[in-house]
Amino acid sequence: MKKLIKDSVMAAMTYAEYMLLFKQLVQNGQTTGELTKEKIDFTKLNYSRSKRLDKTLFLTEIQAKRLKDSSQPQTWLVLSEPWCGDAAQTLPLLNKIAEAVPAIQLKIVLRDEHPQLMDAFLTAGARSIPKLLILDEEFEVTRSWGPRSQAATQLVSDYKAAHGALDAAFKETLQMWYNKDRGQAIIKELMEIVEQENPKEVKID
Repeated sequence: MKKLIKDSVMAAMTYAEYMLLFKQLVQNGQTTGELTKEKIDFTKLNYSRSKRLDKTLFLTEIQAKRLKDSSQPQTWLVLSEPWCGDAAQTLPLLNKIAEAVPAIQLKIVLRDEHPQLMDAFLTAGARSIPKLLILDEEFEVTRSWGPRSQAATQLVSDYKAAHGALDAAFKETLQMWYNKDRGQAIIKELMEIVEQENPKEVKID
């Protein structure tokens, strides 16, 4: 497993490289994986959303300080795909955290190009993304997170229970929730994970 993870990190993209791939796919009317109109359309929409979030998302000074104070050197390896709506909402925020915390190195791999890695970190038996793997300096997975915050996951569960499946109406509802939440649910959960990893280092103002 360690070799698989280390090889994945070595092959991974930076956020800048991922966004460049994103841009090229949109310019060429393409996407990753299976080439369907739906995925191509989602890739275009997700690129627009990610670019907007790059400009509008931010960490408060308190959030940045808490993450810095409790972070040991680590790599955040994320399984993603440009056509994934949840990934488009999450990766810009993970990048903001990595930019604010020098101890965190963000790396991204495409899910469908790394099936063995993905299958080792399924969510309820599914290849759900984005999937964040938090690695120490020895490439050991200390924690994992994803594909959504607990609050967003509850929305999904409640809708499935009421309607049987997710549809276009739910995707619109989930997008509205993301717009209102502005990444705060994800930030809260990731701060808790990082602080639990290094509790003695936590300094809360």
